[in-house]
Amino acid sequence: MRARTMVYLDVEQHRALRTEAVREGVSMAELLRRLVGRYLDERRGSGRVPPKAYLRLVGLGASGRSDISERHDAYLTRALRRDRAR
Repeated sequence: MRARTMVYLDVEQHRALRTEAVREGVSMAELLRRLVGRYLDERRGSGRVPPKAYLRLVGLGASGRSDISERHDAYLTRALRRDRAR
């Protein structure tokens, strides 16, 4: 079940949100739900990792680095932190 709400945005915010929604291939409402969900997860400290973060790990083996097997935890931590900062 969903509750309806109305939000007033600055013109620039609206334009940027619309552009991002098109880029993501979702509606503005869906993008807003995702952003609010992400914000609330961060506030609760849920520790939920976005699925895209795991997909980026697949390419680590082809990074040209020779220490992946020894430092995988450090690389994983860095990637997840970078993902949360977005």
